[in-house]
Amino acid sequence: MLLSLLTSNPTAFIIIALALVLSLAVHEFAHAYTADRLGDPTPRRYGRVTLNPIAHLDPVGTLLLLVAGFGFAKPVPINPNNLGRWGTLWVAAAGPISNIIIAFLCAILLKVLPPTTITLTILLTVMSINVVLAIFNLIPIPLLDGSRILGALVPSLGRSLSQFEAQPFSFLIVMGFIFLAREPIFRVIQTVQGWVLSVVGV
Repeated sequence: MLLSLLTSNPTAFIIIALALVLSLAVHEFAHAYTADRLGDPTPRRYGRVTLNPIAHLDPVGTLLLLVAGFGFAKPVPINPNNLGRWGTLWVAAAGPISNIIIAFLCAILLKVLPPTTITLTILLTVMSINVVLAIFNLIPIPLLDGSRILGALVPSLGRSLSQFEAQPFSFLIVMGFIFLAREPIFRVIQTVQGWVLSVVGV
C-alpha cells in the first residue's frame, strides 16, 4: 500500500514514511522515558531512552508498514516489579499520550502558520498518523497499550491478558480482530481527528 506511492507519488511516500518513523520513535521513547523516570532501569539498559528511530524500529514491523501500510515498532522492555501497578499504567499510557500531544501541536501549527500546500500536507499527515497511533494503541486488546492500561486497572484481568500474549498464536488473533473491526476503528479515528481540529479552532 505505502510502497506503491514510491512510484506514483514519491513526495507523499517520503512525507508519510518519515512521519510514521518519527511518530513511532516518539511513541516508544515516551514509554521508555516514563519507565526510566519512574525508577525502572530496564529501558535504559536496552538503549531505548532515545529518540533515535533505529533503536525502536522492528525489521518485520517496518517491512509491513511499507508493504501493507500497517506495522509496529519494537516493544519497550520494562520490569513491572520496578514500577508497581500505577507506574505500569502510566508507562503504558505514555505512548498514546505523546501521540495525542503531537496531534494537537500539528493542529495548532495549522492554525498559526501560512496555509501553503506543503505545510498543510505535512501537518495533516503527521496529525492523522499520530491520531491513528493513539487510538489504535488504546484498544484494550492484548499486545496493545490499551490492554496494559486495562490490566493495571483490573489486575486479575491483567494476568489473563499477559497469559494470552505469551501464546504463539496471539499475534494472529489480534491482527484478525483488527482487520474485522477496521471500519468502526476508522470511524473513531475520523471523529477524533475532527475533534482535535475543532478544539484548536481550525
